[in-house]
Amino acid sequence: MFDIKRREFITLLGGAGLWPLRSHAQQSTTPVIGFLHGGPASANAPLIEPFRQGLAEFGYVDGRNVTIEFSWAEGHYDRLGQLAADLVRRQVAIIAAFSPPAAQAAKAATATIPIVFESGNDPVKARLVAIFNRPGGNATGINILVEELLGKRRGLLHELVPTASTIAALLNPQTPAYETQSRDVEAAARNLGQRIHILKASTEQDVDRAFTELVQLRVGALLVGSDPFLAGRLQQLVALAARHSVPATYARHEFVKAGGLMSYGGDVADSYRLAGVYIGRILKGDKPADLAVQQATKVELHITSRPQKLSVLQCRPGCWSAPPR
Repeated sequence: MFDIKRREFITLLGGAGLWPLRSHAQQSTTPVIGFLHGGPASANAPLIEPFRQGLAEFGYVDGRNVTIEFSWAEGHYDRLGQLAADLVRRQVAIIAAFSPPAAQAAKAATATIPIVFESGNDPVKARLVAIFNRPGGNATGINILVEELLGKRRGLLHELVPTASTIAALLNPQTPAYETQSRDVEAAARNLGQRIHILKASTEQDVDRAFTELVQLRVGALLVGSDPFLAGRLQQLVALAARHSVPATYARHEFVKAGGLMSYGGDVADSYRLAGVYIGRILKGDKPADLAVQQATKVELHITSRPQKLSVLQCRPGCWSAPPR
């Protein structure tokens, strides 16, 4: 009787030790997606759901048969290299890199782990891929319209405030596209016969100083660049533009929802969904080298529907006859 109970006890001890090991082995078979972003979590949280929807189109549900590990640089691009290296050390199955700085950090960190990026920069010029149709390496993704729309946003701002002889562009000098963005907005301003001042901001304090300079320069209108850090300063930018009565245009419609005047840019939510779709395809067996970089061509124009905001920002009467939403 004692021998039987002793054997049962030893069996239970053995089971207790093996159970967590077995559980860990089961968990290790679940693919882990390393989500790498250059901006803050707070400003980009609404975009997580479209990303998950894209994954779900191929049957992947976070917490069920796939795990998403989030890494946010919070606008501090110097952190991205370490964050990407951490994901590589953890041997994630794939890296989802959102924003040009994150895409470049991921590419620098690994040549073997698949990367799906969402970027407004030309991925060929950034050396993320060889060519659009046949990326040829471990990276592919979604190229959203950003640089191509700067001139158009500049033109819309001119229509909005045609009497503004001096304008400003607020750009982040830390973003990889800074030089290109600067050249594009300067060229667009020259074509319209306007003077332009490039204001730089890569910290919260820089944003405050830029608006102080903007007032001193008597700038008549402002174009805010497309950048994860600037997107993360949404509330600050909208509040400062209203306080100083400066008509401003932005790249993302969230600025208009927060009280900004106008936005014109690509459908970021759909690009996140498409990134999720590509990750689903790779997890099913497709290779990044064979998946052409998709160019998201859908563009949205948003203008505030609140007349009092147009008045605060000194928009001339009738500048937009039918503000769409």
